[in-house]
Amino acid sequence: MLTMRHIGISLGNIDRFVDGLGEFSRQLGNALAERAPGLRERHQVALHFHAVPALHGCFGSEVGYLAVRRSQEWWHRQPVRFSLWHTLNQLNRYPAPQGSECHLSTVHDLNFLYVKQGYSRWRAQRRLRRLLAGNDQVVTISDHVAADVRRHAGWSGPMQTIYNGVRDLRGEPQSPVEGLRPQGFLFHISRMAPSKNVESLLAMMALWSEQTLVLAGPSAERNAQLQARVDGQRLRNVRIFTMVDEARKAWLYAHCAAFVFPSLTEGFGLPPIEAMHFGKPVVLARRTCLPEIGGDAALYFDDFEPDSMRRAIERAIAGGALPGRADQVRAHAAKFSWERATDAYVELYLRLLQASTV
Repeated sequence: MLTMRHIGISLGNIDRFVDGLGEFSRQLGNALAERAPGLRERHQVALHFHAVPALHGCFGSEVGYLAVRRSQEWWHRQPVRFSLWHTLNQLNRYPAPQGSECHLSTVHDLNFLYVKQGYSRWRAQRRLRRLLAGNDQVVTISDHVAADVRRHAGWSGPMQTIYNGVRDLRGEPQSPVEGLRPQGFLFHISRMAPSKNVESLLAMMALWSEQTLVLAGPSAERNAQLQARVDGQRLRNVRIFTMVDEARKAWLYAHCAAFVFPSLTEGFGLPPIEAMHFGKPVVLARRTCLPEIGGDAALYFDDFEPDSMRRAIERAIAGGALPGRADQVRAHAAKFSWERATDAYVELYLRLLQASTV
């Protein structure tokens, strides 16, 4: 009889599924948990999620749960020996437990390269190098990130790109957003951090009074800063919403005229593909990974001058009305499925486990 082997999957300090890393953790965690019985029965592999106590139980009863404790940053021990430890993102500060046989990390981006300078950039780069130094394998979520890891993180070991899945929200319930008519507005949703370049959209809207822009993000503090700017410029055509739920987000995707995403730094970019599931015209910054992920299904901002941005959006809306264009956009979005991503992770897990026993 084969001995049970244990895989630890570490979410680190993630405590809410409200941003890109949270969405990745939730969707991959749910998909892996669904496969846990089969992995246990066919491969004698048990899955354990390393997460803050508030998330224990969120992936069901077929998997184990390990508590995150701050002391584990310096001394990490667990009651069982792990054959494989998977760190789900590069911001996770917890090393694999003592005695782990194989260590895998997923790197989502090296955005610090594009937004930090001097000592801050050097410190972030050193920390990433230290994280990867203890790995046997690295996964990146785009080829762009893989190139950054090779170039800037000193990693020369095995590496694989596994694209994120993106949920299709078309089948979800929809709730109209208060005070907003389904009249073909422009839509942007993100953390709305400075790197998302939302200010370029506000500058454009100051010269496009007949169009409406809807912004949605989870940070009340950041949204208040943007609202103050909107009020100061008297931009009556800009609406800002905080923490829209899934039903309202689906409604916004379904009723927008175009999705706009002028982000300066991305490792993948979930929202543009969410919008593509609805067949919507999508306009992205021609920066970092976005051309790789958007492909021919998107149009691009080549610069962030207000008039130029407006022309790009108008071209996208006009093109989106052409016969068959929406179907092409939806077909592109369908390439990014969580089933496909989970298949790739499970295959990698089993390959690493087999290699460690040779």
